[in-house]
Amino acid sequence: MAFDTKEYALAMEQFILKMEKISDFIHPGTQEAMDPLCKALRIAQVEAVFYEVLEYDELKWGGRAVFYREGAFDEGRCIKYREQTEEGNLIEYFIYQVKGEADWEPQELEKIQIFIKLLFTFQGRILIMQVVDNLTFRDQEFGVYNLNWFMKNANLKISEGEIGKYAACYFNLKHFSVINQQIGRGRGTMVMGKFIRKLKDRLGSKEMVCRVGGDNFVALFFKSNLKLVMDYLKGVGIVYDEKEQKRVWITTYAGYYMIPGNCKSAANIMDCLGTAINMAKNVRKTEYVFFDEELMQGIRVGKMIEASLPEAIQREEFQVYYQPKILLKDYRLIGAEALCRWFQNGKVVAPGEFVPILEQSKLICMLDFYMLEHVCRDIRRWLDEGKQVVTVSVNLSRIHMGDMDLLENILAIVDKYQVPHEYIEIELTETGIEVDFDNLKTLVSGLRGQGISTSVDDFGTGYSSINLIRELPWSVLKIDKSFLPGKGETDDHKLIMIKHLIALAQDMDIECIVEGVETVDQVKLLKENNCYLAQGYYFDKPLPVQKFEEKLLEIC
Repeated sequence: MAFDTKEYALAMEQFILKMEKISDFIHPGTQEAMDPLCKALRIAQVEAVFYEVLEYDELKWGGRAVFYREGAFDEGRCIKYREQTEEGNLIEYFIYQVKGEADWEPQELEKIQIFIKLLFTFQGRILIMQVVDNLTFRDQEFGVYNLNWFMKNANLKISEGEIGKYAACYFNLKHFSVINQQIGRGRGTMVMGKFIRKLKDRLGSKEMVCRVGGDNFVALFFKSNLKLVMDYLKGVGIVYDEKEQKRVWITTYAGYYMIPGNCKSAANIMDCLGTAINMAKNVRKTEYVFFDEELMQGIRVGKMIEASLPEAIQREEFQVYYQPKILLKDYRLIGAEALCRWFQNGKVVAPGEFVPILEQSKLICMLDFYMLEHVCRDIRRWLDEGKQVVTVSVNLSRIHMGDMDLLENILAIVDKYQVPHEYIEIELTETGIEVDFDNLKTLVSGLRGQGISTSVDDFGTGYSSINLIRELPWSVLKIDKSFLPGKGETDDHKLIMIKHLIALAQDMDIECIVEGVETVDQVKLLKENNCYLAQGYYFDKPLPVQKFEEKLLEIC
């Protein structure tokens, strides 16, 4: 069939006129503009791959788009054209011939090349504008979109009334700094990029994964894909060494929000997600949390607790309860742990209801110093009354570790009441290792130098225990109750662990005490393993100051 130059000229004119009105790289009108010209040139499909920079071609980080498709095409007969903009963008076009037609004539091939050049001219102009947008909306390190893009598109879906179809997720890669140390920062960056692209590939074109910054990301996806996203974020192995197929396991903390149809703004979505992930990562220590009314109620209660703390302290609503520590050789009272009880409006607020909330702010420091001062005040009174006094341990939150004057502040309170230093012991939970290790070492060493004992509380529940006691000069090691076999329980692993923990403390010349002792069999187990310090309900529950003073009188 002879090439119809008149049909071609008319189709080309229509193509130019229509393309001048198109302002998007991928636009529904492109198919219509190209249709007469493609039919004249016996083209069945036109598609292209766009690379933001030339280097992305080798990495296959390109976006594919089909601009025209009409009928069946012949995969074996395809012409490729590569065009590059002055800004460094690369577009590779793929032109497929109508299936069953005769091969293109030289004249047709020449006209097809002109057609693609013109198409590139129009699209190149569009791409320049899109590159400007990419600098605003795309994360340059991984080629994914950034928070600005998330906010823009979420607000667009809100204005279109579509947001109710979507869920959102804010997630943080767990312990990624450790992964960087293990495999190197370069490989770590590659792993992060792979992890995010694998998630993005599981989602559709109307869904998105955007980088907030560092190892923090936010995703917007259809609610029907919730399980898919949750399953992926629970953990996946990412290969970092293709040759030896070495992998690293990536897990996340995540906050989810099932967005309601009446959502007002993207900022509101981010507020809800931020609250949920903070609850997952810093409060509940769990993989994920959903933002819902129950969570909101918890937040409202938390804010009420935070707001009421200063006045509650001023009214001395917090009281010190003392739980005795017992020497098992003769069941004599040898010490005590100071525990906080809050009496508000005639009711007792359980520590689990307010301590985790206060630990999310500096307010826990205010309560800790309040407790230390009241303990010192009690000890001073007991000394003045001629009572026999025992060492009292006071808990200190790890939040204090950022205070450069912490040692001086502790000593100021103790010395204010002229309490001999041997009567005070400072307890720090094992999770204190999560803070700056040098600050922790400075505090423990400084207290020891002043004659104040220090104990590592809940030993065995963290994940750097051995290093913690190897590097720091602790006075006491308090073994967590979870290592004690319960009533009627025969757990060989627990028996082995507690025996070795006791032996470890003794070999390192650290005093050892076990908390949570509740049965005679547990007492017998400790004595059999030469551990003679214990506390727990078998001996006494935490006692109000008057009841504890009666115990002090018994040892006079």
